[in-house]
Amino acid sequence: MFFPSTAALSCSACAGAVLFALSGSACAETVSPGWKFSGFGTVGVAHSDESQADFVASIMKGGGAGRTGHWSRHVDTKLGGQADLQFDARWSAVVQVVTEQRLDYSYQPRIEWANVKYQVTPELALRLGRIALPMFIAADYRKVGYAYPWIRTPIEVYGVLPLSSSDGADLSWQWNGESMHSTTQVLFGRTDMALYDGARLRGRDIAGFSHTVEQGAFSARASVITTRLSVSLFPELFDALEAFGPLGRGMAARLRVEDKRASAMSIGLNYDPGQWFVMGEAGRSKVDGYLGSTRSAYVSGGWRHGNLTPYAGYARVWGTLPEGPHALPLGSLPPAYAAIGYAANAGLEGMMRAVPSQSTLSVGLRWDVVPNVAVKLQHERVTTRSGSRGMFINSAPDYRSGRTAPVTSAALDFVF
Repeated sequence: MFFPSTAALSCSACAGAVLFALSGSACAETVSPGWKFSGFGTVGVAHSDESQADFVASIMKGGGAGRTGHWSRHVDTKLGGQADLQFDARWSAVVQVVTEQRLDYSYQPRIEWANVKYQVTPELALRLGRIALPMFIAADYRKVGYAYPWIRTPIEVYGVLPLSSSDGADLSWQWNGESMHSTTQVLFGRTDMALYDGARLRGRDIAGFSHTVEQGAFSARASVITTRLSVSLFPELFDALEAFGPLGRGMAARLRVEDKRASAMSIGLNYDPGQWFVMGEAGRSKVDGYLGSTRSAYVSGGWRHGNLTPYAGYARVWGTLPEGPHALPLGSLPPAYAAIGYAANAGLEGMMRAVPSQSTLSVGLRWDVVPNVAVKLQHERVTTRSGSRGMFINSAPDYRSGRTAPVTSAALDFVF
């Protein structure tokens, strides 16, 4: 009997195999207590010709390729480990720890998952603890580069929601209808994440819903999530605005993200008969504050030939600025106050440029060298649009939107 190579597996099958390896076997009639350790990682390097901003795989990083240095090993490099514990046929637990560059430039490990699962019935499961947010097709393996064809998930879609987990509870129900398998998931929780210089991102009253269907080579996932969001960035700017009377105080109250309603929704489709694949996702997000709202989408496809998988994709995010004025009127102010006002307006302009609008055209090649190890090469042309700096970070004060940055990356992905 011949077993297919990893390269011959479909994207969904590859991801499923990785998830099975990383999360333990499914509930069976007889389960022996025990534990298992597994891991994953990416060793990557990226090059960008952009000299006015840094290209990153996530806005939750401190630096990337471009302005900080044309070459960077921090864009995609990460290492993760996971321990699965099986207590009996109903009770199990999982802990996943990932280390990758953070906003403070450190590689301090972070606990991605840490939850206890109770299998109420073969179809119904309850989890308590830190749980992956059920957004996007790759929600359960977005940190595992080996599980998807590209070097990184499309930042225009996945980068809009950089959070990947929350602390709380979820309930998932698996059910079958004729030839279709469905999984419905509801989630409630909160999150509290350190950013930098004492700033924090907090989300309370997180509520999420996700529904996944699978039928043969086709799969789809739809998700929605809401929360009350607080982001304690730019305190000096908001303090300066409040010094400019009712107008300034009104702008500060409207733009500050402090216990503001935030929501996101997405839908993804994947068709993968084995020899080739095509997939795409689309999403919307809205935050009542300076983060504004976005619409985003990508489409990608590839062809498998032995151990090689060439692929291509296009992604786009459209950002919409928050309503209302985005600058203080300075015409009638005394010179001393005008100088402070000019500085505040410069800060507001930089804040508005962070609402992302950009597109990425990408081509790449995946080579499954041996089982559980893949080498990938990827070239992208990233164009910022509509006055935005897109998903770039560390932009220069004179950054000009509309620039196209060529980005070339290489990565070694592995699981064990």
